[in-house]
This record gives sequence, structure tokens and C-alpha cells, in this order.
Amino acid sequence: MSRTIIIYESRVGKTEMMAKAIEEGIKEAGVDAVLKRATNAKAKDLANFDAVVLGSPTYHHNMIQPMQTFLFEMEKANLKGKVGASFGSYGWSGEAVQMMSDTMKHIFEMDVIEPGLKIQQKPDENGLQQCREFGRAIAEKIKGK
Repeated sequence: MSRTIIIYESRVGKTEMMAKAIEEGIKEAGVDAVLKRATNAKAKDLANFDAVVLGSPTYHHNMIQPMQTFLFEMEKANLKGKVGASFGSYGWSGEAVQMMSDTMKHIFEMDVIEPGLKIQQKPDENGLQQCREFGRAIAEKIKGK
């Protein structure tokens, strides 16, 4: 069975809500998914997964610090060709999602799903549905490889 790991960090719970809904969508599409906070993740955690999905809110036009730190940790893993995707909540700008996507695509040489998913503020039911659909799209990409 294909496997996906969702590494995320959340300041006030909005990005965590997105992570859980993306996980639901991935599982609904028949792919195993594991959630892990960036503060607890290591490069070795990525070895047995077909896809790596990263989530971070945008805070002051950037990712939050635990995700920045994890991206440096990710450099230790061989991710070339694996599926990658990014998501996050934001208040007014939303740059973190593109920063994570660019890093996966250009530094780690991953097969990145673009664009990543950005939701302004706390996701409502429509936003959570978008997350589930994003999860299903990730699962379908993995299955197609």
C-alpha cells in the first residue's frame, strides 16, 4: 500500500485542522497517511513514504520556525522523485506554502503538486472540504506513479 507522511506545525490550530482533513482525504482515496508535528520529525521518518506533505501557517511573511528547522533536517533524506505537496493557513499573505513547495521542488528535486493549498484564517466546512479534495489529489498522484 502507498504511504504518505504529513509533517505540519500549527500556532493556534488552524493548520492542524487542515492537516487532519488532508489526512482524511488521503485515507478516503485508499492511501495510508501518518500525521506528525514538525517539532517531533526527523529525516529518517521520511524513508518509507511515497509522499511528503508539509504544512505551516504563514507568520510575518514566512513559515513558522519549527518548519524552517525541519526543512534543514529534510536535507538528510533522499527525496528525489517522491511526491511532495504543501499547505497552510494565513492571515493576509500566505507565502509559507510557496516557500515549502519551492524548497521541495528545487532543493529536494521532488515531484511537487502545485499549487499548494492556502486557506485564509480558520477553515470553515468549505475549506475543510478543499483540504479533503487536496488529500485525494495527493493520493491519486501517488497511485499514478
